[in-house]
Amino acid sequence: AKLHSVPALERLYQDLEQPLVPVLTRMEYRGVLIDGALLAAQSRQIEGQLKELLAQAHREAGAEFNIESPRQLQQILFEKLQIPVLRKTPTGQPSTAEDVLEELAGAHALPRIVLDYRTLAKLKSTYTDKLPQQINARTGRVHTSYHQAVAQTGRLSSTDPNLQNIPIRRPEGRRIRQAFIAPSGHVLLAADYSQIELRIMAHLSGDQGLLAAFANDLDVHVATAAEVFGIATDAVTSDQRRTAKTINFGLIYGMSPFGLARQLGIDRGAAQDYVNRYFARYPGVRQFMDDTREQARRDGYVQTVCGRRLYLPDIRSSNRQLQQYSERSAINAPMQGTAADIIKLAMISVDAWCEREQPPARLIMQVHDELILEVRADAVAAVTAGVRSRMADALQLKVPLKVDIGVGANWDEAH
Repeated sequence: AKLHSVPALERLYQDLEQPLVPVLTRMEYRGVLIDGALLAAQSRQIEGQLKELLAQAHREAGAEFNIESPRQLQQILFEKLQIPVLRKTPTGQPSTAEDVLEELAGAHALPRIVLDYRTLAKLKSTYTDKLPQQINARTGRVHTSYHQAVAQTGRLSSTDPNLQNIPIRRPEGRRIRQAFIAPSGHVLLAADYSQIELRIMAHLSGDQGLLAAFANDLDVHVATAAEVFGIATDAVTSDQRRTAKTINFGLIYGMSPFGLARQLGIDRGAAQDYVNRYFARYPGVRQFMDDTREQARRDGYVQTVCGRRLYLPDIRSSNRQLQQYSERSAINAPMQGTAADIIKLAMISVDAWCEREQPPARLIMQVHDELILEVRADAVAAVTAGVRSRMADALQLKVPLKVDIGVGANWDEAH
């Protein structure tokens, strides 16, 4: 009855979430082929890297210590090396959390070594060691479980194994994707939405500058750099593009000038100047953010383009920190949530096409804004065209949806 009283939510449930169930069932049943021997070799390689990082950590510390013990790390960093304490835990101990170590790593070598060690150790325990144990003996494949009702934004999550969190910023993370392989005579096809959250921002804000950039198929980061730095697009340097990219995505995630300054390694005044120039060039974005915060405070929730509600119980909290976090979520959630709705609609459309037309292709994985299919090698051109058109037409926005497609013998090659 409650669902029936909100037609948009009832439609979302009936037209999107329910039809997705059989699609996910088929994907889970098919699974993805994994090269267990390759992962075992990667585990041995990471083991060697971990030993080397441990030796480096001990040299930097001037003593041996248990790198996985927060207490011993505290003693080395803040007592022995006298590094300044940035934050304390609720129990009053100096924090060795990841964000704290990131901040310290700019000026001190040991925090960077510890971060690298933690990243590699997690990759090893979560993926290179564990994935081979999760290969089904009968199929030779890994069969993840997808969940529709875990992430508040509506994004799918996956467990046993979690395919959504394989890090790709490090070469070791990308190498794990090389173990996701196509069977003989087939390839993996990876279809990824390009800059989808920025496109959704253009649609929701109606900002003329952003709409024009996407309508003309410009590189939106170059376009933003040209606007912010007041130069021609062909004069934009790679550093200026990188700065514009940080601003574009940072503001979507509600980043403050202080956060932007830290991310770009510049002073706060310069970051504030970038933000001011950005909003002067894209006034519709600022208006959208102000209106969204106001609407969230009034209603207690925000909505995606498809009508999914994302409730923000702390938006009126007297705790300023909780309130600010909710305000940042209010701006980001419609973007992330709409992106989640779009990829789900695309999955339903691509799966229906595969079931109806029977091309030699099967949907086997979904990771964030990317769909991965197993395709017979001689059918790549036809399947590429079919997948691209269905993903691009999943939802009509004020700007076109762009789909990048790659093909390879493994997931890393295809991505």
